[in-house]
Amino acid sequence: MSRRASILLLVLAVAGWFALAVANLFMGELNQDEGWYLYAARLVSEGQLPFRDFAFTQGPMLPLVYGLGHAWTAAWGLAGGRALTALLGFVAALAAAAFAARISAPQDKGSAAILAFILIALNVYHSYFTTVVKTYSLCALFLTTGFVFAARARHRKSALLFAMAGVAFAAAAATRITAGISLAAVGVWLLLARKQLGDRAWIAFGLGGGFGLALFLGSFYALAPEAFHFFMLDYHAHREAGSALATVAFKVGLVSRVTQGYFVAIAVGLALVLARICGLARGAGERDGLVLAGWATLAGIALVQASAPVPYDDYQVPLFPLFAALLAAAVFRLPALRAPRATAVALWVALALNGAAAMSSPVNQAWMVIGRDRIWWRLREKPALLQLREAAAQIRTLSGDAHELLTQDTYLAVETGLRVPRGWEMGIFSYYPDWSRDRAEKLHVLNRELLEETLAATPARAAALSDYSFSVAAPAVAPLPSEESRALWNLIEAHYTPVGEIPYFGQGNTTLRLYSRAP
Repeated sequence: MSRRASILLLVLAVAGWFALAVANLFMGELNQDEGWYLYAARLVSEGQLPFRDFAFTQGPMLPLVYGLGHAWTAAWGLAGGRALTALLGFVAALAAAAFAARISAPQDKGSAAILAFILIALNVYHSYFTTVVKTYSLCALFLTTGFVFAARARHRKSALLFAMAGVAFAAAAATRITAGISLAAVGVWLLLARKQLGDRAWIAFGLGGGFGLALFLGSFYALAPEAFHFFMLDYHAHREAGSALATVAFKVGLVSRVTQGYFVAIAVGLALVLARICGLARGAGERDGLVLAGWATLAGIALVQASAPVPYDDYQVPLFPLFAALLAAAVFRLPALRAPRATAVALWVALALNGAAAMSSPVNQAWMVIGRDRIWWRLREKPALLQLREAAAQIRTLSGDAHELLTQDTYLAVETGLRVPRGWEMGIFSYYPDWSRDRAEKLHVLNRELLEETLAATPARAAALSDYSFSVAAPAVAPLPSEESRALWNLIEAHYTPVGEIPYFGQGNTTLRLYSRAP
């Protein structure tokens, strides 16, 4: 394929990525997680640490990294956090392209890199979940970067690069704990490849991974062992699906939604498997131990996440850049794609198919449509981000010179620059009604007694509460009994006066109720 055609493909792919990222940044639906992730980053920027000073249910890496970039959020609110997330996702896509090139034959490097980038950049589902503030962009970046380091280390026989790969995988595990499977998969490959790579490779990798785990996870365990153990492990084990039928439905739904979100890439992968079964293609890196380690990492993480009682399809998002890299390299091992013209056709078809899939995604509908009322579609009056900013302006007016806001929709605290009461940092996931006061205080969350004390003592002049508020009982993330929820709302109304409502607001398009402190 000509250099000019390659450049044009890349330009179109980058333009497509930018268009989708901008659309999701301004019009992408709000997500409750965005608020407490960015609020945690703010606390870190002020010198606090997760687990020790506030509750946090993921690895500490996101608030540490986003704490360094807190100036973006301080300047632009949620948009700044989303811009940082999109940038990290873009770099992860570039790393995936680099890895695809590294595991391809010399004549296929450029084509594999372009295909990997196209699969990632023009997927609107992936764009949404790597633009809204989640752990996915950061985890994907560390995971793919680790494989790039490992590939370069293999080529250069560099102990330092193998150590850097171990550190990168440890950082991925400190972002999402399941990513730690990458350390095991690559470590096994290095042990089996000692004759080719020598003992220095696996020793350096082990030292780098061990140092990373000690620094990114061990240090936080040492500072707050009880909180660390609970939020990193026990918290995630409390979810229950219910009946056996519900469990099956959740698993089938996971497969269905992931396939819908990544349909083009998964279809290409299935086609390659069929070609291999029919003898039309060579094995996808069947003699490349690093490639096998990549596939083992994908399979291990995906299976662990799918085994959760209530698996979420978006948990697979951090895996997609690595999947796209491995898939792209496998595609150009097909003998039928050896000819330059065939390579060019394959890449243009990939661009067209991914573009068409992006235009047909239900994610796009959510940009403009709130829902359906019988036969009528309800259209959004304004983009989600603009609606958030207008709500924040109203709240700042109600708050006056107060520095605290009473809310469980923590993205409102992020957008207004106000604080939430201690123990409220994780929004709707902060309420543990069955816990003792001592345990709740030790782990920086709220039980009923502490919640009531907060409502009575908070200096907040304004409250902003959506239908998500007082609806969740942690750690099971079960619906709060209606009588208890109503009692908590009554407490709010005993201290605050309703002053307005914003319909179809935030995640789930619920009603946001605004309150002013009663005289």
